[in-house]
Amino acid sequence: MTNILILYNYYKYPVRATHYEHLYSFKKYSSHRCFYINLVVRKIPWYIKRYHWDLIIFHTFFLSSRWSREYFIRNTQKIRFLKDSDAIKVALPQDEFLNMDLVCDFINEFDIDHVFSVAPESEWPVIYRTVDTQKVKFHRVLTGYLDDGAIGKVERLARGVPERSIDIGYRTHRIEFWLGRHGLKKETIADVFQDRAPQKGLVTDISNRIEDTIPGDDWYRFLLRCKYQIGIEGGASILDWDGTYRKRTNEYLAHHPNATLEEVERACFPGVDGSLRLFALSPRHLEACLAKTCQVLVEGYYDGVLAPGKHYIELKRDFSNIDEVLDIILKDELREEITIRAWQDIVESGKYSYRQFVEYILQTTLGEQAWKQKTLPKIIYGAVLWRLEQVFDYISWFVVAILYYINGAIKRILPEETYLTLIDLLKKRL
Repeated sequence: MTNILILYNYYKYPVRATHYEHLYSFKKYSSHRCFYINLVVRKIPWYIKRYHWDLIIFHTFFLSSRWSREYFIRNTQKIRFLKDSDAIKVALPQDEFLNMDLVCDFINEFDIDHVFSVAPESEWPVIYRTVDTQKVKFHRVLTGYLDDGAIGKVERLARGVPERSIDIGYRTHRIEFWLGRHGLKKETIADVFQDRAPQKGLVTDISNRIEDTIPGDDWYRFLLRCKYQIGIEGGASILDWDGTYRKRTNEYLAHHPNATLEEVERACFPGVDGSLRLFALSPRHLEACLAKTCQVLVEGYYDGVLAPGKHYIELKRDFSNIDEVLDIILKDELREEITIRAWQDIVESGKYSYRQFVEYILQTTLGEQAWKQKTLPKIIYGAVLWRLEQVFDYISWFVVAILYYINGAIKRILPEETYLTLIDLLKKRL
């Protein structure tokens, strides 16, 4: 068995099912010893620093801490000792539209061997402009996959949902202007269907409010109550290389809260929108296939996984066929055919499972490696340490839950300005 160290940074609770499945897919689908450390609640133990690692994975939930530049820099300082490790090093970035200067510096400084990117290959020269692609190997993966256990789970949950009482369902959140027009379509599609669908007598459950977010298994229950889900490819059409556009936008909106996108664009990032084409399939699209919920998606590529007319009903980018789509939903004659085909091609085929994802990464990174023979004491020590770390990682989730609920209570009690000041102080101490 090889020793794999997986570093992550997660502080929200309850954890989204898709996040949990992505994080622990290596533990579930590999035969190796996987050691997990959540840097939010744990310092790196001395024995971790001295242990020999065969593979080190800097998980998406570690690299995503760069949404706060200062926090990410402090995080990298915590693990600086890994720079000198002779282990194979892997980076799993997502949201490759923000603060990519930090990611590129990290890849170079820590001598990352493999980057598994969710961005189209055509965008790599722009996104990873300071990385030597002759030295670092890049590979394409999806933002998420299907867990084997989710199939049985959804089947069990379906027995508790007697009927699909919602015609059209959707959840999104407020999209920042600095993500560009592509990102903003997530909100636009919600507004369009919320306005037009009830006119046809269709029942909707559509929201972009953060408080309406649906966590855990409740998300699958929601899908099982919906006949149709609307959606669009994830991603952005602007590369905010060092966070400048985000900062400018937030400052501008602080003084002009009612500004339109066009106003913000002229003031903060003129002529930039459309310079990036980071569009990708979302885990939600796969989950809808799993729940046999028919999808209505804005036209796009969807990583070549989903095909219009075959796996989903296509909506034009300018919404010019909205009435035609709503009539198709109202007649409800194509739904069963599309959902069955999507389930067969996406779910039953097993092509887009976490089992395949883990196998691909491990075969790509460890396949040709010749491992040093370990002595019996080292084997025993590794086994004991592995069991110990499993317990510590389990405990860390209790700590995350406690901190999350304490944070919620403080937020309700303190004035917003005082709360934000306190959070800034805590971030500096982490």
